[in-house]
Amino acid sequence: MDAMNNVVWHHATVIRERRERLNGHRACVVWFTGLSGSGKSTLAHAVEERLHNEGYRTFVFDGDNVRHGLCSDLGFSAEDRSENLRRIAEMARLFLEAGVIALCAFISPMRADRQKVSAIVGADSFWEIHCDCSVEICEQRDVKG
Repeated sequence: MDAMNNVVWHHATVIRERRERLNGHRACVVWFTGLSGSGKSTLAHAVEERLHNEGYRTFVFDGDNVRHGLCSDLGFSAEDRSENLRRIAEMARLFLEAGVIALCAFISPMRADRQKVSAIVGADSFWEIHCDCSVEICEQRDVKG
């Protein structure tokens, strides 16, 4: 028997719309993409600081931070990078249900991966921001060498 046959989604009475009403704002996923060193995490944290100070419920998902826990079993092959983003998308979708603005900072160079993220969280809740920065500047900022 397939294990998924025994898994049933529980429909709660406290749903996203009720949480959004309580929060006073809509939930969404803001996906910052760009080269390493392009400012994705810096921008995501600055946006979070501003939104938090204005009373919005937020959380930043940073590529390196997620690799310490949820995705610590993954490497950097194309398949593992894709799986990393799939897991992030599923987690961000849960945060949407919680009524939170999820600010996600990931290199994510493959359009197909970003489209998969959008499909998982829902295109109407997904905002993609490309942090465009020259390779030279990114190399200067790169703390990892």
